[in-house]
Amino acid sequence: NEGNEYFREKDYGRAIVSYSEGLKKKCEDAELSAVLHANRGAAHFHLGNYRSALNDAIQAKKLKPTHLKAIIRGALCHMELRNFSEAIAWCEEGLRIDSKEKKLVEMRAKADKLKVNITAPEPFWRSKLTSPLISRVMMGIDLLCERNIKLVLEPSNEEEEISDGLAEISLNGFHSDNAMGAKVHLDADGNLSWPVLFLYPEHEQTDFIEAFHENSRFIDHLMVMFAELPPWDLERKYLPSNLELYFEDEERAEMYELNPEHTLLQVLQHQRYFVKAGTPTVLAFVKHSPFSKKYFTGKKVHQL
Repeated sequence: NEGNEYFREKDYGRAIVSYSEGLKKKCEDAELSAVLHANRGAAHFHLGNYRSALNDAIQAKKLKPTHLKAIIRGALCHMELRNFSEAIAWCEEGLRIDSKEKKLVEMRAKADKLKVNITAPEPFWRSKLTSPLISRVMMGIDLLCERNIKLVLEPSNEEEEISDGLAEISLNGFHSDNAMGAKVHLDADGNLSWPVLFLYPEHEQTDFIEAFHENSRFIDHLMVMFAELPPWDLERKYLPSNLELYFEDEERAEMYELNPEHTLLQVLQHQRYFVKAGTPTVLAFVKHSPFSKKYFTGKKVHQL
């Protein structure tokens, strides 16, 4: 199978296209279709497209309820998306099929632990912050302050991770719960490159850019990302010139439309942009689409 060959070569993008072509043939064999969905989901997972991977896991499970690999993949996706209750439910479903499946047993225990938000007491923080560590933390904070970038640090779930998370706010990068575990990097010229997540709400798909230079324009990345139409764009509408980009101010339930000619830094410096978990996020919609009109209902929309 061509898709499997691409997968073995770690060419996950082409593997996704190949599996999608197989699914387009609408095979009557439910088990084969389940395998194609499961394999495509695995490729999406390796690219960090967790929502797309989850959708494929759901479809594979519908076609074959005992598809253990699909169930494990679905649970993993929920873990990455920090939907711990859903991850537990998927683990339990898989354990009813195989009560000794090691991955599910371990994931179930981890999800239970992460579901409880543990806040470390102040003395613990102070005891872990040595002078060199404080210097590294302050250096990272200074980089953001110089740029007027607002970073939202979410509390860690495990005590031993707290000091590490603080330490990574440094020249070595910021802690990030993103798709590939990527971090912000400072280059020799003093510029930052960020991991950036693109969301496509209409199709529940995502794209992940591991290193988006702060002085790069959004349009430049769109031209590369959509040089070929994605397999899920069956209506062939996702063209760089036909897209609108937004970020969402969740606190105020307001949307801000980005100018694709703007750089990442220009967007991050906006007074209402808050970087969560070290990963800037952008939403993409087809211009004037019925879905976007419905999505924006009840939200105030601003233009940058």
